[in-house]
Amino acid sequence: MIQTKTIFTVHSPGTIVYGRDSFEEVGVYAKKLGTKALIISDPIMESLGFVHQCSTLLKTYGLEAVSYLGVTTEPVDTYVAEGLHVLQSEGCDIIISVGGGSCIDTGKAIAVVATNGGYIGDYMKMAKIAEHTPIPHIAIPTTAGTGSEATDATVITNTTNEVKMMIKQPAFMPTIAIVDPILTVTSPPAITAATGIDALSHAIESYLSRLAHPYSNVLALSAMDLIVHNILKVYEQGNDIDAREAMSLGSMQAGLAFSNASVALVHGMSRPIGALFHVPHGISNAMLLPAVLEFSKDACIDRLADIGEFFNKDRELLAQEELADLAIVSIKEMCKRMDIGNLKQWGIDEKAYYAAIPKMATDAIASGSPGNNPKVPTQEELMELYKIAYHYEF
Repeated sequence: MIQTKTIFTVHSPGTIVYGRDSFEEVGVYAKKLGTKALIISDPIMESLGFVHQCSTLLKTYGLEAVSYLGVTTEPVDTYVAEGLHVLQSEGCDIIISVGGGSCIDTGKAIAVVATNGGYIGDYMKMAKIAEHTPIPHIAIPTTAGTGSEATDATVITNTTNEVKMMIKQPAFMPTIAIVDPILTVTSPPAITAATGIDALSHAIESYLSRLAHPYSNVLALSAMDLIVHNILKVYEQGNDIDAREAMSLGSMQAGLAFSNASVALVHGMSRPIGALFHVPHGISNAMLLPAVLEFSKDACIDRLADIGEFFNKDRELLAQEELADLAIVSIKEMCKRMDIGNLKQWGIDEKAYYAAIPKMATDAIASGSPGNNPKVPTQEELMELYKIAYHYEF
């Protein structure tokens, strides 16, 4: 892969707190940032006791806390407006998001809009620049997948036109990330699979991206190593703490990698599927990943070969193309073992899906992500890929 750029800027949270039971430290860090917290979470996290635990830990350090638990789907603009209203009416000066990527992305959006104004969609494609420092934001993931705690991007669906808005600016980076693998143990197998493949997609796409650079490559390779060797363990043995810890670290590294090198075609195609047919982000990534890698193979055999080495258990001396094929076949087998079906098996109506393909292809290209792919698809190639994905056999 030829690199033409030689100077890069790296963005990451100001502080990353990582390790088992690091959640217990939330009060220590929150007291340095504010006096009253808005906890962004969802009903499941509340039922698991994480919201109450967070509130209790904050009170220990003298902080008040109120909650917004309206994040019941992947993030939409109405959640941002509702959460912002709670923040302002309650006089909160710090945000703490506890949950998956949806909660964290919602928290990011509220933090920026609270001090910079406007509608969250105004910030898409840098149309509006966040010039004022956002509300301090502590991101605490409870899944090992999105890596949102370590990225300066948020994905929010516009409920008016059903477009997933990928918004990326330095201001959206959380102030602090607290990554406690213990919080991921409660994730059921289906969520573990979806978020795990999401993390693997982040690592792979950042490594294949035309914007990849030495810093992102190191993180992407480390993330792939951790995820490839642990994802099936946590799927099949959810209480394996060592594997959960490896996945949490891998997910965070993948988040740092793609935040600095960007994602590519998989994510570009995935967002319209999620917006129109409400397929969870990680699942739609998994459904698309092998087909997109097959499409891209000829333009990135060397990098796919590097990925294939993670699956080369016997350390055989294989040619680059053999290793590239091994990577794709192994990812397909991984998805199959975790019951990742195709879009038809998900239950999407075929007629409705095919009718939506032109819009999905247009929206995917408009997002900019396909342009980072080693092989940049035409509109027609994108439409054909959507057709292949519907019936794809793992």
